Parts: sequence; C-alpha cells; structure tokens
Amino acid sequence: MDAFQRLVAVVARLRGPGGCPWDREQTHRSLRPCLLEESYEVLDALDRNDPVALREELGDLLLQIVFHAQIASEDGRFTAEDVSADVAAKMERRHPHVFGDATVADSAEVTRNWSRLKAEERARRGAEDPSILSGLPPELPALHAAARLGEKAARVGFDWPSATEALGKVREELAELEEALAGGRAECIEHELGDVLFALASVARLAGHSPEMALRQALARFGQRFRRVEAAVRAQGRDIHGLGAAELDALWNEAKKDG
Repeated sequence: MDAFQRLVAVVARLRGPGGCPWDREQTHRSLRPCLLEESYEVLDALDRNDPVALREELGDLLLQIVFHAQIASEDGRFTAEDVSADVAAKMERRHPHVFGDATVADSAEVTRNWSRLKAEERARRGAEDPSILSGLPPELPALHAAARLGEKAARVGFDWPSATEALGKVREELAELEEALAGGRAECIEHELGDVLFALASVARLAGHSPEMALRQALARFGQRFRRVEAAVRAQGRDIHGLGAAELDALWNEAKKDG
C-alpha cells in the first residue's frame, strides 16, 4: 500500500501547482488513447510471455488508472482510494463462497453466481438495461465482444453443448454466405459475414480460446511470413511488385516451413 500511495502522490504532484505542464493539461478524454494503448501493450507482453515487459506495462496501465482517479479527485467526485475500496468490496461481495458462508461445486457455479449477483446489483442501482447482456463497452473489439456476449448468454444455458456442435453452425452460416455472394447483394454479404464471424467466435469460446487472441496471433504469423517472402525477393535482387501469383504462392509456402 505504501508503493500505491507513493504513485498516487506522484500523480497528484504532477497535476498540482508547479507540476508538469503536459500532465496538468490532460483530461479524461485526452487520456483515452493512452489507456487503450497501454492496455494493448499489456496484452502484447502477455502474448510474448515476457515477465519483465509485463511488470513494466502493468505499471504503465496502473498509472493511467491513477491518473483518471486523480482528475476525478480534483473535480470532487472520487479518489484512487475510493476506486480501490469499491473494487475490493465488489470482489468480496461476488465471492460469497470465499468471504461468506456460500458453497460452490465448481468454477461453472462460480460463474453462474457471479452473473446472478451482477444482475441483482444492477437491479438495486435501477439500471436502465436489466439484460444479462448489458455491461459491455461499445469500444470493445468486435471479436472479443462476440465471445463475451456468447459467454453471458451461456450463463443461463443459451449455448451449444460443445465446440464441435457450434462448428455445425459455422458450416450453416458459410452456406448462407456462399448464397449471398452468388446473389451479389452487398448488404446480404455483410450480414452473412457477420453471422459467420459470430459463429466462429462461439467455436473459439467453447474450445477454450479467445477469438481475439487467436486472430492477433494469426496476424502476427502472417506478418512474419510475408516479411520472409519480401526478404527472399530482395535477396534475389527482384521487385515484389513484378512477381506473379504463382511465384508469390511458392515463396509463401517456403516461408511457412519456418513457422
């Protein structure tokens, strides 16, 4: 707690009289890109399994949280201590099997209880949207949001029994996409593409994987392999823009052999 209080004091000093001009100019809105960027840098450190980078990036993310709390404190709304106290109380409230007398059979029951407790909290607050699907920020990446929506619906039993059965839905949606492509209607194509991606997100979730992370890893592999293709072309003293599809495909297959 001493280290956390030191961070709170550092941010307050930066924002205070005689502090840093840049820090003093920031607002909740101006810091939005920083918060998003730091979150993705944490994910990158996790993807690389780099504990040194993870420690640093978690600190940068924590700094953003304290920064926003300091701005709110200056406006008389809440403090970093309030944020910490609220989330600690929430975790105790939503884990009655740890901090209370409740018992649970497994993690699935924990998840169902969590969903029920959240719904009760929303009801007490008089939330405008009582749906179990509420609470997802619109800024979430679409694939991640698809997995989270499916997860929320699954808590009340609205789900496929397994990833294999969800894959059957993917095949069904792919057939509808093929039909839309044959018809050439742009709005239908977009609709069916969305259904295919949503169904694929369900397959990933039921298989125990994040569709967002799976796609990020696929993008990283594509980038690495394509750069190998570019390097091979440069080594031949040629211009990649002048290669045909067959040559590019052959170079791609060679690049794939290296992982």
